Amino acid sequence: MAATLCGRLLPKQGWLPLTQSVRHGSKAVTRHRKPMHILKQKLMAITEYIPPKPAAPPGALTPRVKPVQEESGLVLLLKKDLQTMFQDCKMIAVIQNNATNSEDMLLLKHRLHKHGIKIKFIPNQVMRSYLADSPYINMGPLFIGQTVLFVSKEPKVKEMLLSLRTSPQMVLLGACIEKILLSRQGVLNYAKLPSVTVVQGELVSGLTMLTSQTASMLQHHPAHLSLILQQYLKQQAPAGSTNGTPGESPPKAEETA
Repeated sequence: MAATLCGRLLPKQGWLPLTQSVRHGSKAVTRHRKPMHILKQKLMAITEYIPPKPAAPPGALTPRVKPVQEESGLVLLLKKDLQTMFQDCKMIAVIQNNATNSEDMLLLKHRLHKHGIKIKFIPNQVMRSYLADSPYINMGPLFIGQTVLFVSKEPKVKEMLLSLRTSPQMVLLGACIEKILLSRQGVLNYAKLPSVTVVQGELVSGLTMLTSQTASMLQHHPAHLSLILQQYLKQQAPAGSTNGTPGESPPKAEETA
């Protein structure tokens, strides 16, 4: 009987009880770390040690030397032509060529040749390299894409614009007229100006008008004074006198007979 009681009361091997003991009590205290003050953070960031970078051994890094390309004889010849063109020509216009065929280009050359205007084709690379060392460096941004030059020794802007009206593929970008750089709107305004002969005629007429007015104003006072004196002499003379001298009477008819 005792064996049966012990077998019932004692737990069997591998058997878990239905109830488990749980510890009830105070929890463990965990201390939280305080954040660092902002001023201390800044000070630590400033005074942080930065180790120097290891220097490269001598001869490990060789400097890259760009090879200098010498300009060809054709480029030098084109630059020389550009220099003489800027010295001799008073009008150099930059035109954008938007796929103009050969026939239209030939007709445009013929129309411009009547007014003494020539068309020149110069590569943009050569043009920009020449303008970089010249006083006309501000013309460099105009040479983008397919461009041509309209060159003439005299500033024939009106004739050039009339010729461009028949060729819509050719667009005016800017020009250098009499050593002055002009935009497209500046070229249009320049074309509206009168010619030099008209301006000189207007200037001469204005000067002559001013001189004539000055001379008339200077002669006005002496003439007016002489008229006043003549009127005064007429008033001082007696009523019967016909001559200009006072006190003399006209001769009688008998004496004259």
